[in-house]
Amino acid sequence: MLWTETLAPALQERLVLWLNHVLSREPVACAKLQAFVNRRISVSVRGAPAWAPPLPDLHLAITPAGLFEQIEAAQAGEAELAIEIDASNPLASAFAALKGRREGVTVRGDAGLAGAVNWLFDNLRWDPADDLARFVGPAPAQAFEQMAQGLKATLSQFVRR
Repeated sequence: MLWTETLAPALQERLVLWLNHVLSREPVACAKLQAFVNRRISVSVRGAPAWAPPLPDLHLAITPAGLFEQIEAAQAGEAELAIEIDASNPLASAFAALKGRREGVTVRGDAGLAGAVNWLFDNLRWDPADDLARFVGPAPAQAFEQMAQGLKATLSQFVRR
């Protein structure tokens, strides 16, 4: 099937590249993960709506640089940390995320690694304006950031109602 054999793995590769991009901009985040070199994390999405294509599990290993490397399921074995995401109501999950909550996420495994991953969730932020400024310059990037913040504020107000 095109989705499971080609598109989903390609999207997962891009996701890992993006995660590593965000991580590499924060030396403290990489340092936290370096304590867990070669540990494995499995992320699975369960309960996706019928209209959504199935998402394969994502298996990661932590590199000596404190970044993520995607590994095959056979290499993953029993992961030290398993993260399961309930996708039965993606809209509710998205609204909860806008409110700063992580609903429908179950974590099992190594407490130290879980603490480090939780720290990443709480403290790591992507700065799209900084990345955009590299291509279009600081002024247009700042205008884009202000527009995005206005949209986020509007959505947050809508969610609170």
